[in-house]
Amino acid sequence: MEFATGLEQLRAAGEETRLRVLCLLRQSDLTVTELTQCLDQLQPRVSRHLRILVDAGLVSPYQEGSWRFYRLAEQPDWLEALVGTLEGEEVEALDRALTDVRAERARRAQAYFADNADDWDALRRLHTDDRLIEEAMLELAPDRVDGFVDLGTGTGRMLTLFAGRYREASGYDLSPEMLEVARVKLEEAKVRNAIVRRRDILKHDQIPPASADVVTLHHVLHFLGEPERAVEVAAATLRPGGALLIADFAEHAMEELRERYAHRRLGFSTQEIDSFARRARLLLREEIALEPGDGGLVSKIWRLDKPLSSVHGPSQKETALV
Repeated sequence: MEFATGLEQLRAAGEETRLRVLCLLRQSDLTVTELTQCLDQLQPRVSRHLRILVDAGLVSPYQEGSWRFYRLAEQPDWLEALVGTLEGEEVEALDRALTDVRAERARRAQAYFADNADDWDALRRLHTDDRLIEEAMLELAPDRVDGFVDLGTGTGRMLTLFAGRYREASGYDLSPEMLEVARVKLEEAKVRNAIVRRRDILKHDQIPPASADVVTLHHVLHFLGEPERAVEVAAATLRPGGALLIADFAEHAMEELRERYAHRRLGFSTQEIDSFARRARLLLREEIALEPGDGGLVSKIWRLDKPLSSVHGPSQKETALV
């Protein structure tokens, strides 16, 4: 594959419509339809400009189901100055159009939550206050890392919670509806160093290996028929010395959750989490248990560490929490 030179990139970016595209993508990932709306141009014309920007290495496409998104691949030193050549009124018009696109995203996200509000509210009442769970996760996490990955990201809450602690982050989920909500939440929180992608978190080949110093699985495992596979993928995603934080329910006997909320597992014991850790060559280091009020479910947070050197499970001298 041939890479575009700086001069070729400048030529690609110098055309007015393409410069406006870059101006928009500096602020948000967008689909062709959304770009067409912002630019007030026909879709074939916008698609042609996008192909030129992609070929120049300035824009990267990615697919999520039937939706194809575009994002800024890199930001050359000269891009800021080039965007600055756009007239103020034109920039303001682009900002207004992008605001309309974001408002439409928010409307769809609100509609999704409204359709599922009863289930969400009822489920929240079953476990410990979210604030306490999040405080415990922050307590177990490193203060500062380069890479952060949230598997089963849902609404992207972990990406916003840890935003001040990572240089860059990725959230992965299979639900396009949830990913749309996550994008809205990230934009509302002004988090620009995190992305979300549609991926199967049970497949090793869909998540970049050794790409994170911290990985989170926040109330994800109980939905999975093979939760140990998610832990193995998380272990492969971690760099040596990294940490996996799991927040989930302790073992319980509320069978009705299987039918009403599609829970595949009724919580996890510390011994079971430890067995997942050993299978994935991780070490279970810490655990926090949080008792709920009103007879709800106990929530637990476990920290699993990836050794700096490759090992086949903990040695006799290494302390596992069981």
